[in-house]
Amino acid sequence: MPRIIAVDAIDDPRVEPYRDIRERDLVGRLGRFVAEGRVVIEKAVGSPGCRLESLLIAAHRLDGMADLLAKLDDATPVLAASQAIIDAIAGFPLHRGLLAIGRRIDPPEAGPLLAALPEAATILLLSAIANHDNMGGIFRNAAAFGVKAVLLDSDCCDPLYRKAIRVSVGATLLVPFARIPAGTDALNLLAGHDFQVAALSPRGRVELADMPVARRNAVLLGAEGPGLAAHLLDRATTVRLSMAGDFDSLNVATTSGIVLHQLFAAARRPPA
Repeated sequence: MPRIIAVDAIDDPRVEPYRDIRERDLVGRLGRFVAEGRVVIEKAVGSPGCRLESLLIAAHRLDGMADLLAKLDDATPVLAASQAIIDAIAGFPLHRGLLAIGRRIDPPEAGPLLAALPEAATILLLSAIANHDNMGGIFRNAAAFGVKAVLLDSDCCDPLYRKAIRVSVGATLLVPFARIPAGTDALNLLAGHDFQVAALSPRGRVELADMPVARRNAVLLGAEGPGLAAHLLDRATTVRLSMAGDFDSLNVATTSGIVLHQLFAAARRPPA
């Protein structure tokens, strides 16, 4: 069981990483991230890809969190303070009463990540997904439907932004992901690892129900509005979702859930 350290002042230097987190989110600062709430922190504790550096918890919640705290490394500092002090440190009312600072361990590069995947795998390739709610929703769907990895181009936002982690219910801490450097031919990279690419577009040539399914499938998703670049659509199997009336598109996170469920169900179907 880690040692509980009482904090009774908002200027205690040990809480510096938690100060004003809404305004100064720690994403991009030496690889750290902020995890918020019990469910997300449980995911972080169980993730082989990250390590928690410290926790900040409302003192009145200590007894109710004893089972979670018992899973921590004994060397992980647990800072306990009153709810009022925690709210002042964070810069807003923190109703969950629990924060953690973590660090991603040895983030993989795209090529080695793909090379290490099993023979049968579904992955996501995300292009210019800049909305943190969408990023979190996509990762939540990826975890729910067994996606083995997520690749992000250089125009995507960070999956470890605090809001993205929260919306994903901790899935961004569990599903392996890698950045593709600007200028990389992502589709060529996928072809080199035997992935069949399906690109989602309202103008797709193939209806989702008729989408070809292989042992290795990559689903390519772009930002809402502009969609995917033409040079990507021209080199992939384009897939559409039929809709009623004049609607021709869905929220990208919703689309990811529909398509990934289709592939998940196909993989579980017994051979004909």
